[in-house]
Formats: sequence, structure tokens, C-alpha cells
Amino acid sequence: MFCALVALGAACLSPTVTAAPNAFTLSSTAFANGGLIPRVHECTSGGGNDPAKKNESPPLAWSGAPAAAKSYAIVMRDLDNNNLIHWVIYDIPAATASLPQNVQHVYQPPVPAGSRQVYYRGSASLYGYQGPCSPSTVNTYEFVVHALNRASLTTLNNTSSTQTAARAIAAASIGTARMTGES
Repeated sequence: MFCALVALGAACLSPTVTAAPNAFTLSSTAFANGGLIPRVHECTSGGGNDPAKKNESPPLAWSGAPAAAKSYAIVMRDLDNNNLIHWVIYDIPAATASLPQNVQHVYQPPVPAGSRQVYYRGSASLYGYQGPCSPSTVNTYEFVVHALNRASLTTLNNTSSTQTAARAIAAASIGTARMTGES
């Protein structure tokens, strides 16, 4: 603090304090970071008839993204299974800061408008979210939201692989936020 004598009193000037920018964060109302992913978000493939498993994507919300973000993408991986990619959704408009539960399993879901999903090729073949499928082990699943430097990933289309999409997203990423869940 700098103080100077001014007329009959002292005037003190405080140094300029610049607030740190908000941290880019990702959260879900379905589970806490590092917590147990509810069964409604687990896959329906792999045998068994558990009615609680519905393969619904969890609701996700993010805040504090870089101001330069022109769109968003989310990549979900199974960290305990060779980083197997379970979900890629991209071209999420910059004005969007959340996804609802159960994003429709189509290439171009109606919500969020303008977004696209990659076709998952595995135990279940479908567009979009493929929930945790670890019947005999507890695995860690990572959700990463990427702030992207472009509004659309025009090199991707409805036949792009999850790996190709993940590389394109990483190349356009200007910031990330992540959370994990166990299942």
C-alpha cells in the first residue's frame, strides 16, 4: 500500500488487485467428481437384465471456459481399459454450457442443436454415449470438456472414428475441464 501526505491528512492508495480468472470446471448433478456413476448411466449391453441400467448420458455442466471458445466438445474415456473412448460429442455451440441427461443416440441430436456425435463401435454399436460396461471390475471414467478455437470441426463426419474425432478435438482445444466417475 502506498500512502502520501495530502493537505491535512494522509491518502493511501491500494495496489491494483486483479482477480484470477474463473477456473474452467466440469460438473454433473448425477455424481460428484471421483464418485460413483449411477447405474442409469451404465451400458445395457453385456448380458443381464438390470432394469436400472439405461445407457443414458449423465447431465453435465461447465463454467469458466476461455472467452475465445467458439464451440465445445466432450470426450469420455475408460481410463482403466486402454483409454477406450466411450463418447464423443462435438460442435456444441459456444452459447451452451450444459448437456441434459440422456442426449439422444443420433448423429445430430436435437439437443444441443447443432451438435454431432461419433458412432461408437464396440459391444453396442450406436451414435453417442456408451455408458460404463465393466461387469467384473470398477473402472474410472473420465469426462473432458474441450473449449475449441473453431465453431465446427468440418473435417469430421458421420463415419469418423472416435480416435479421429479425439485427435481433431485435441488439435482445436484451447482449454479443458475434466471430471471422473467410478463404475
